[in-house]
Amino acid sequence: MRHSFLLLVLALLGLVQPAAARKPGPPAKEKNSAYLFVYFTGNTKPEEAIRFALSPDGYRYVALNGNRPVVSSAAISETGGVRDPHILRGADGKTFYMVATDMVSANGWSSNRAMVLLRSTDLINWKSSVVNIQKKYPGQETLQRVWAPQTIYDAKAGKYLVYFSLKYGNDPDKIYYAYANKDFTDLEGELKQLFVSPTNGSFIDGDIVAKDGKFYLFFKTEGQGNGIKIAVSDKLTSGYVLQDQYVQQTTDPVEGAGTFKLNNSDDYILMYDVYTKGKYQFTRTRDLQHFAVVDNAVSMNFHPRHGTVLPITATEAARLAVRWLAPSDVLQSALNPAIRRNNTVVDTAGGKVAFLVQPGTNLQAFDPAFATFAGVSLTPAGRRDFTKGPVRYAVRVGGREQTFAVSATETHNPALSGYYADPDILYSQKNGKFYLYPTSDGFTGWSGTYFKAFSSPDLVSWKDEGTILDLEKDVSWAKKSAWAPCIIEQKTATGYKYAYYFCAGAKIGVALADSPTGPFVDSRKPLLDKLPEGVKGGQQIDPDVFRDPKSGKLYLYWGNGYMAAAELNDDLISLKPETQRVLTPDATFREGTHVLYRNGTYYFMWSENDTRDPDYRVRYGTATSPLGPLTVPANNLVVSKDAAAGIYGTGHNSTIQVPGRDEWYLVYHRFTYPQGIGMGQAAGYHREVCIDKLEFNPDGSIKPVVPTHAGIRPVRGK
Repeated sequence: MRHSFLLLVLALLGLVQPAAARKPGPPAKEKNSAYLFVYFTGNTKPEEAIRFALSPDGYRYVALNGNRPVVSSAAISETGGVRDPHILRGADGKTFYMVATDMVSANGWSSNRAMVLLRSTDLINWKSSVVNIQKKYPGQETLQRVWAPQTIYDAKAGKYLVYFSLKYGNDPDKIYYAYANKDFTDLEGELKQLFVSPTNGSFIDGDIVAKDGKFYLFFKTEGQGNGIKIAVSDKLTSGYVLQDQYVQQTTDPVEGAGTFKLNNSDDYILMYDVYTKGKYQFTRTRDLQHFAVVDNAVSMNFHPRHGTVLPITATEAARLAVRWLAPSDVLQSALNPAIRRNNTVVDTAGGKVAFLVQPGTNLQAFDPAFATFAGVSLTPAGRRDFTKGPVRYAVRVGGREQTFAVSATETHNPALSGYYADPDILYSQKNGKFYLYPTSDGFTGWSGTYFKAFSSPDLVSWKDEGTILDLEKDVSWAKKSAWAPCIIEQKTATGYKYAYYFCAGAKIGVALADSPTGPFVDSRKPLLDKLPEGVKGGQQIDPDVFRDPKSGKLYLYWGNGYMAAAELNDDLISLKPETQRVLTPDATFREGTHVLYRNGTYYFMWSENDTRDPDYRVRYGTATSPLGPLTVPANNLVVSKDAAAGIYGTGHNSTIQVPGRDEWYLVYHRFTYPQGIGMGQAAGYHREVCIDKLEFNPDGSIKPVVPTHAGIRPVRGK
């Protein structure tokens, strides 16, 4: 009673207002707590479109809309394709601006003249317009391309500045800028150069970060090393001074620098597209001067090209999730590194998800580690026992809810995680380990440029030994199409020597090393760059090296469209011309010769059909000599597709015999499972390496190999 009386008195004196009469203050501004990644995926027209992905922490990303476009390229562009999207939150905090290159790469790298400007207030619905620089501005007759636009708010001008690279005639690419109009539908004013390189070199892919009163311009150099440098100014539009050092933390070529500030941190992420390796690299920095690689913390269920990341609020993330994140996508966000990310099978209609996991995974207490997103709930959480059957998970996204039966199964195929093909295998007498040497796959049009090696004590657990030969750095006579290697171990009076035969630019080269993992040194010229005499067509690719156990001589086999062979000289880097033969067995031969010897018989294997064909498969013939002639059995299939198991494109093989035993294994590649069969022609460069048992009948004929997901059990070398 006394308390109430006191409040009444104070109110009458005007010293306190009744609660109902208090004026509400402005609503608290919601802090950023999630991230939106805007990107495109490749160099084909369907890939040249804007896609979105969500992340709860800036490191773990899940594609929205099933990694399909969220904006139609045909509806917003002149060319039908867009690349290099950049997204910005407006100065008002609630409007979003996006810009992108209007371009289809199939038309050529100097084919575009325009960019696309987009605006949204909800990140879902976008208004767009095209700005064609050549049509808009006079005197643009020599303009060849308009690349990688980005935008930033100029507080002094009160306008949005759009900057981008232009190339005129034979001049290098340079970064220019102009201001957008009020509605962000066009550019206004003249074009001005933003930064003048002291070397007058080519520079593209500008990205400006404002920090502590200064502007940091990240850009890619071209023609003088494909890397990222920084120029700094205290003014947005002029005065940039070059810091003449590369800041990427890799020796591989990179492009598409993108920076964003981490929520609740003073740190930034600098990310960039390592385009020759088909991956992104993330680095973390506080001062924009020193950068630490944080790739081990990064995961994505997609393969982005040149994009940008925008910090967003939980409300904005939930809006995106409700619009484009399916319940099944939530389950595909599983982050446990034991999960074979490319091989998850999702049956949305049937409410089933099947995880394939790495050897040695403890499935009695297994946590898939699903990412958490605003607007999404998932139960149960934590570790569960998957050995007793599928675990049921309930997923709610907005108003959509679905329950899934989730299984986890240990499999040994694919043998390697990721996209690899054309495997050659070696058992090293030097150190008693097995080694795999594949083509690095997953690049559009087989455009990979490097080779890796993997080691194993048992043919099941494989260790990535890193890049052993990189065409860009290590080979002078070819820089593209790193395909189909093979290797031989040769014991000498001074130790072991390794000869690594590889394809580059549709030619065959050789590199030597003292270790099965290198470093390998190229012989500085191709070993084979001409068709054999009498052969009218085909390519000099797909080498196979073989030691004849009867004579100790070494032989090299090669050819696409034809099978050729010759004896190697003792130097391992040249052939004996007089021994060259053409051994093409029959019309089923396409490529990928492999030779083995067993019980007095030489077995010649080869691949039939095209590697993009689901019916790509292996056949064999026999001979009594390493140089033929070949006899082709009536029933000579070694391995072929198993459609019921979802296994297609089983070809380009090698074999391995366990030392001291008549125990053999077939090493081959297949379309990536389960997505490959739906990829069309792209399945031919999204392949994975598998190993299955190879057995022989009593008469020496080969039993057809049934390709499996289970793979083989661990084996001992000796």
